[in-house]
Amino acid sequence: MAAHPWFSLKSPFAVAALVASAGGLEALEQVLPRLNQDFPVPLIVLLHRRERSPGSDLLVRHLSRFSPLPIVRAKAAERIRRGVVYVAPPDRHLLLASGGRMLLSSAGSVRQIRPSADILFESLAEHFGPACIAVVLSGSLHDGAIGAVKIKASGGMVLVQDPATTFSGGMPNATIATGCADFVLPPRRIADALITLAMVPGASSLFSAPAPGWARVPIAAESVRDAVE
Repeated sequence: MAAHPWFSLKSPFAVAALVASAGGLEALEQVLPRLNQDFPVPLIVLLHRRERSPGSDLLVRHLSRFSPLPIVRAKAAERIRRGVVYVAPPDRHLLLASGGRMLLSSAGSVRQIRPSADILFESLAEHFGPACIAVVLSGSLHDGAIGAVKIKASGGMVLVQDPATTFSGGMPNATIATGCADFVLPPRRIADALITLAMVPGASSLFSAPAPGWARVPIAAESVRDAVE
């Protein structure tokens, strides 16, 4: 079947990042298979994890079984490309610089977490502004909430997994509490929302919700980027 002509149009988004912790793998197994091969936006997947098998990334191999898009491990200095899923290495912070160049850092943990979703989100907000999408999936604690506020403040969009569908609702609930979530959806609908936002003309402006006046960062912190700079 020929691709719909909309699919050939340039997407308003330059990157989307999906972050997760406990229960996030199960969510990714529902999101990634629903994305089509024409998906025009680079994807970054960040999961809280430690190195277990140096030289062999089991998460990349596992997700490759479910995804119609190529899954690769993120590498320092490499530039992101449309239609590719980049998996953050374990125990390293991942940031994006201008032009989509990936940076890796072994700097200390942020609130006992490395890789940090907040650090990744802040780098996206700084360099891509309204052209980025943040997706917060199942996970404990509150990593990603501060970064989601930065994404929203820069004009980007924030999607959050419905806590009722998570193994651990800490990260989604913390992000929802900031008031900066555009959508709160189960995993399969998150995939549908990504496709619509990235591939349907005008969808990003039609569905974006302004942050309410009471939107706030749940933890007093100017920036978590200082931890890696």
